[in-house]
Amino acid sequence: MFPLLKENIRIAFDSIKSQILRTILTVLIIAIGITALVGILSAVSALENTISSDFASMGANTFNLQRYEFNSQARGGGEKPKINPIISYREVKEFKDGFEYPGIQTSLFFTGTSSAEVKYEDKKTDPEVSVLGVNEFYLPNAGLALEEGREFTYFDIQNNNNVAILGADFADGLFKGTSPIEKTINIRGAKFTVIGILESKGSTFGNNQDLRVLIPIEIARSIFTQAHINYNLSVMVENKEMLEGAQSEAIMAFRNIRGLNPVEENNFGIGKSDDLINQIFSITGYLNLAAWIISIITIFGSSIALMNIMLVSVAERTREIGIRKALGAKRSTIATQFFMETLIIGQFGGLLGIFLGILVGFGVSSLANFDFVTPWKAMLWATGITILVAILAGSYPASKAAKQDPVESLHYE
Repeated sequence: MFPLLKENIRIAFDSIKSQILRTILTVLIIAIGITALVGILSAVSALENTISSDFASMGANTFNLQRYEFNSQARGGGEKPKINPIISYREVKEFKDGFEYPGIQTSLFFTGTSSAEVKYEDKKTDPEVSVLGVNEFYLPNAGLALEEGREFTYFDIQNNNNVAILGADFADGLFKGTSPIEKTINIRGAKFTVIGILESKGSTFGNNQDLRVLIPIEIARSIFTQAHINYNLSVMVENKEMLEGAQSEAIMAFRNIRGLNPVEENNFGIGKSDDLINQIFSITGYLNLAAWIISIITIFGSSIALMNIMLVSVAERTREIGIRKALGAKRSTIATQFFMETLIIGQFGGLLGIFLGILVGFGVSSLANFDFVTPWKAMLWATGITILVAILAGSYPASKAAKQDPVESLHYE
């Protein structure tokens, strides 16, 4: 059995070599479909991996009170987006001081600017640094960890100490070759002592999370005095099972602060990391569907092309089939010969498509700063699809070759 299989494989390769141009074109057609499938699925997987790592760090026991829901401005059908009032400092302060629930800690924060220039001695950054005013609970509530130094303390915030925590890029940029801890930086004329460096978080959707400075919220309010600053609240619950109860109580408390009557809708948003992840994953589901539609259409075309090339091959080798049958070859042997040829061509196209698809996915991930992961699932699907294509495209030509009459085949010219 194995010598016969080996002989069929040898004959299949010889046939492929003899019609190399048609084979290459067929392989490329198959590869295009597989490239589309693997490339899009790997890029989507990288996006999902990045989102999961970025937002899941907030923790499943944390929720935010913010100006909008995650999806409140994404309305269709010509409906005007809902405009909520900003969340003021008075409101967040009143909430923090008045909201009581077992085992919670509340973080207040706002973005003072996204285009600050940070100076250290005679060096300075490009004006693209974000400066956030925060309280002592911001780091744990946001799922941030320190690479070096210490966090803000209660006394840092209450005493308005001029201290700062920097993103990871400052260690290799502004302070290259030296530790930033205990160094003095200058932001808009105010001096701050660096007490900590955050672990690297990378960049998401072009937003570099490692180029930010955290300072005490009251000092930030004295530096950034523009009108209509929007504040945010983050509440972490010690026991995850109490999250829903804490969230309901928080909504009631903030509705009272805003003076809403029972029939009025919330004019603020409440969000959890899981909500945003699920929403984005629903979008990536459409991208996955698009990948399948594109690849299935292309693979359907490649199946027809592969079947045609095999039918032409059967017609061209009619006399060869007659000779082999006259020498005692069985129908199954002839069918296996042509089926093996189809399978080899399909696998060449699949392997090339997988390789190109991984390159496409890696390239997109690199350009978008996504966390690329090897798309094993997409590779398995691609392998299975190419085998299925070979079965569908090779069955009829192989059957046609096996059924040919040896006498008529020997007289074929």
